[in-house]
Amino acid sequence: MPKEAAISRQPRHRLTTRLWHWLNALCLLVMLMSGLTIFNAHPRLYWGEYGANNDHAWMAIGSSDRIGYLRLGSMRVETTGVLGNWQDSQGRTRKWAFPGWATIPSSYSLADGRRWHFFFAWIFSVGLALFMIRSLWNRHIQRDLRMSRTEWRASHIWQSLRDHSSLSAIRQSASEEYNVVQKLSYIGVIFVLLPLMIATGLAMSPAMDANWPILTDVFGGRQSARSVHFITAFLLVLFFLVHILMVMLSGPLRQTAAMLAGGERKEQQS
Repeated sequence: MPKEAAISRQPRHRLTTRLWHWLNALCLLVMLMSGLTIFNAHPRLYWGEYGANNDHAWMAIGSSDRIGYLRLGSMRVETTGVLGNWQDSQGRTRKWAFPGWATIPSSYSLADGRRWHFFFAWIFSVGLALFMIRSLWNRHIQRDLRMSRTEWRASHIWQSLRDHSSLSAIRQSASEEYNVVQKLSYIGVIFVLLPLMIATGLAMSPAMDANWPILTDVFGGRQSARSVHFITAFLLVLFFLVHILMVMLSGPLRQTAAMLAGGERKEQQS
């Protein structure tokens, strides 16, 4: 009689992945909130090398009389009470772009915002570099994120998106291998968005611009780098919100426990 395939039980998330996951979550949260403090100093975004109050900004958050607004190109949306014009906990009207509850520190301080931002940016950058090196060493990337030629086809991606859009499929996928949509999401975040955040952050640095201006030139100027930095941050927040939604739908206790303790995956061995 044929022998039954043995089942090997392996952790779903390796220790390095779990450590980096939580460190990354902390760093990105602090950098986002401190970054909003820095943005409050000049809540306008431009393309090119230069940008000032009298120059045309493709995005701006501001206040006109008692009305807060967000402007994207020629489109203007009133945001009174949320952005540009809001009240603090003591009922005082503030006209910073982002409210104090969303920034670090909660009061306006560009110097303190920069200190928080740059300190955690270095931790984040070193952590990302070590994670990539370790993931290549222990074959986490090759094992979990490698995509076959078939998986790159648009028809396959669309079919995977349809197959995993139901609630039952989302719950079941928590214990399965990464599907193609998950792989593409993680590849995009780890190898595109996160390095792009670091590169645009360096391109905005006056010291980097003076010593290695080619980095600024790649993005078309310091103001363009600042715009790409902000757009990338927005995409990371969007990914985070979708990620949290998927965790909530697939079983938050089980998923959180797996990211803390490693979880379990089953592999058949002949």
